[in-house]
Amino acid sequence: MSAQEERALIAGQLADLTRIVEEMAAQVRKISENADSARERANTQQERIDHAARELAEVSSRLQAAANALRESI
Repeated sequence: MSAQEERALIAGQLADLTRIVEEMAAQVRKISENADSARERANTQQERIDHAARELAEVSSRLQAAANALRESI
């Protein structure tokens, strides 16, 4: 194999490697974007859960107060 053929072979291999690395980088970016999106959804869900828990605690307090008032009136 001549030096020119070897250079051509190496250039082709480098081009393939470059393409593969670029594809992998795109996949990593996509995974990162998906993870960010999932994290945002999880944060939103947690905020909703926290809000619902506060509302339930408030309703529970009101029900307890109503039950106490009812007991006192009987």
